[in-house]
Amino acid sequence: MAEYESVGTGEHLVFALNGWFGSATAWRPVTPYLDGTRFTYVFPDYRGYGARRDVDGEYTIAEAAGDVLALADELGAERFSLLGHSMGGSVMQWVLAEAPDRVRALAGVSPVPASGVPFDEQTRQLFDSAANSPDSRRAIIDFTTGNRYTGVWLDAMVAHSLGTSDEAAFAAYLRAWADTDFHERIAGADVPVKVIVGAHDPALGEPVMRATFAQWYPRLEVEVLAGAGHYGMDETPIALATSVESFLREH
Repeated sequence: MAEYESVGTGEHLVFALNGWFGSATAWRPVTPYLDGTRFTYVFPDYRGYGARRDVDGEYTIAEAAGDVLALADELGAERFSLLGHSMGGSVMQWVLAEAPDRVRALAGVSPVPASGVPFDEQTRQLFDSAANSPDSRRAIIDFTTGNRYTGVWLDAMVAHSLGTSDEAAFAAYLRAWADTDFHERIAGADVPVKVIVGAHDPALGEPVMRATFAQWYPRLEVEVLAGAGHYGMDETPIALATSVESFLREH
């Protein structure tokens, strides 16, 4: 089984990195709307997720970024762009820190900042419990999309997460994206960056992006999707694909 999916045959290679609750297949709602003539999108799985669910690892941001760079080498890709959702936003920034000359542009969808994400004690307990509690996963997804969706959709999101992630990896990746602070490595980077956030995301919305990404990246653009919460791929796939590619076409 391949350890990544791909869409398109275009010259501009884009690695798309999923979030904590996702997998490489989490991008599928968006893929029908991508320009495969101009871009080639590669959707890799992290260790412990999806097609690599049985692959052991340390489950760190550094390891995930190293695997992206190794895959780029395997594909013969000297330069590429990165698209990262949530936890994938942290991974894409570590790739930039490791190989700034290889990165054409960064596009983040509700991305985790390179400083990590601080929690109050009660919220951290909820997130910590999500590794072995489907109810906690459901509560987190419901909260981060503005408590707007049916139980059927929430249950489907939880089922995807449970079915495509190893429990130990899932627990470790929380510590990785929430507690890893490497913003000093990327601050001031002269790379085009766009962050796309949902108006209904109370966790990683525009105020967080202004307080973090906007302080580090002088070439930052911010767009707010009015119809989305934290999961723009599922909530507003056409608008998300349009926003990402309008940015990437410039770079």
